[in-house]
Amino acid sequence: MSFTTTILQWFHENGRTLPWRETRDPYAIWLSEIILQQTRIDQGRPYWERFIGRWPTVAALAAASEDEVLREWQGLGYYSRARNLYAAAQQVVGQGGFPTTIEGLKALKGVGDYTAAAIGSIVFDLPAAVVDGNVYRVLSRYFGISTPINTTEGKKEFAALAQELLPKANSQKQIANYNQGMMDFGAIQCTPQHPSCDLCPLVETCVALREGRVDLLPVKERKLKVKERHLTYIYIRFKGETAIHRRPAGDIWQGLYEPWLAENVPSGARLLRQNVKHVLTHRVLYADFWLWEPQERPQLPEDYLWIKEEDIDDYGVPRLIEIMLNELNKRI
Repeated sequence: MSFTTTILQWFHENGRTLPWRETRDPYAIWLSEIILQQTRIDQGRPYWERFIGRWPTVAALAAASEDEVLREWQGLGYYSRARNLYAAAQQVVGQGGFPTTIEGLKALKGVGDYTAAAIGSIVFDLPAAVVDGNVYRVLSRYFGISTPINTTEGKKEFAALAQELLPKANSQKQIANYNQGMMDFGAIQCTPQHPSCDLCPLVETCVALREGRVDLLPVKERKLKVKERHLTYIYIRFKGETAIHRRPAGDIWQGLYEPWLAENVPSGARLLRQNVKHVLTHRVLYADFWLWEPQERPQLPEDYLWIKEEDIDDYGVPRLIEIMLNELNKRI
């Protein structure tokens, strides 16, 4: 039995049951793919359900405000995805519907090769192979490929191999099933740690298993240097109000809100929590949280907005600020 046929059969018997797999609505599938970028299914599924419930069509999403979308996205991280989601919804509405070609899908904000291939194959039966972390892992292990997956050479090699392995015929949605089978096979069977090699249907022909290299593949070059950043946040409480401002473009958490980000702690402020560590992809943040209850309303930069304390839940905030607000509630 060929590699491709084995994956199709495995998916038929073991594929995950997911709500976005019960439809061919491009909006529902596109939404799931954007949410699941860099997010586990168990974490992303409730967000998909909330988005579908609140905005059941792409037109409804496009008619919302960016603030509303960011607030609904709160807690998922990588907020550029939410901004891209909102912008792409407006693109789709503006052009009268979802594109039906890979190039057209890639023209949508936030849609790259993988997402375009997933949507195109699942919704429109396009012969496009998906290549993500799961696919890299399965192919590198099965074929014993040691080319680093984060190099130009590696990306080209794996993309070509993935495309070559697509089912030649597309009867009964075989291309869509194969793509989803590769995703599920990597997530369930050929996992990063402790893969189920003894129960794997490819056990007899897997190069990595035969050569004892399962734990060594795939290969990834170390390139990114993680930077540290230190932040001091002051939560101001003055007559039932607090001050927040919206983070600007060109930095982390663009479009989300945060309390006063201060250079110096004002006299009379109380420490809520110190040196809170928060890990992002390319940097590690360390934050100190303070509570300040001044006798007079302080003068802050013009971009700060005074709101009622009970209204802060109406504003999208980063996960780090959620931690701060939870700490504040404990003290109160």
